Amino acid sequence: MADGDHGGELGAFLKTCRSRVQPEDLGLTSYGGRRRVAGLRREELAQLAGLSTSYYARLEQGQSRHASPQVLEAIAAALALTGAERDHLYALAASAGRRRAVRPPTVEHADRALLELLGAMPQVPALILGRRGDVLAWNAMGHALLAGNQDREGANVPGRRVNMTELVFLDPDTRELYVDWDRKARAVVGNLRLVAGAHPGDPALAALVGRLTLASPEFAALWADHRVQACATASYELRHPQVGNLTVTQQTLRSVERPDQTIVTCTAPAGSASAAALAMLAHVAQPVGKQTPMLWTSIP
Repeated sequence: MADGDHGGELGAFLKTCRSRVQPEDLGLTSYGGRRRVAGLRREELAQLAGLSTSYYARLEQGQSRHASPQVLEAIAAALALTGAERDHLYALAASAGRRRAVRPPTVEHADRALLELLGAMPQVPALILGRRGDVLAWNAMGHALLAGNQDREGANVPGRRVNMTELVFLDPDTRELYVDWDRKARAVVGNLRLVAGAHPGDPALAALVGRLTLASPEFAALWADHRVQACATASYELRHPQVGNLTVTQQTLRSVERPDQTIVTCTAPAGSASAAALAMLAHVAQPVGKQTPMLWTSIP
């Protein structure tokens, strides 16, 4: 993910996408001989996209860095890319066509409007995440549900902030929390891939990916797969140490003013056993001597 290397990122993404597509699924006549690689060959994808094989090969090898929107759309259609994958393809192609100056990482502060929203729903587990998945703020319920073993005041100090991607891969308690940990891990990495494509010059993001790649073989394998997945509504069964098993719907809301920041909420249907578990957690998470759960964040 080094600056200026997004031609290589684009090529790697295209290779993995075509490796997942079988020619017979698209009605193509397979070229003869034993196939050395899984999925489509370059010439087959070029045929589907209406491109010359030599041009597509140069694009995949990072030798052609100015693909037109028409070419990208033809490739996306040939590979049947999802909306998130299309966005990622365009972001990588745009980054491959220019060099960016590497800028020092900026300190993120939670958006004030998101903070107001967070403070207005103390009974709903919620947290505000920055671009790289750092917790910029959370309420008592969000902390108690998703990271009760972590320093709840870490959001106040940039150097001590909890990073949710690191928790998923490196924290044993978080791994135990998610009953279907594999699905959560895939979602987290898929979203991080989208962020990396949109922000190729972010050294802190590159450092995060490097740390996780070295520390977690599972992260390294998922990262190498190049799958992308936008944050969306998803249900997860949790195995919580204080209130037992419950299923929550995690929703991600993005700030219009600060699109790099999101607020993540966890809810359960009214009257359900999971809602009862959240109500029990609200009692457990209630700070001593307070009538409403505290909000842990720093305000610039």
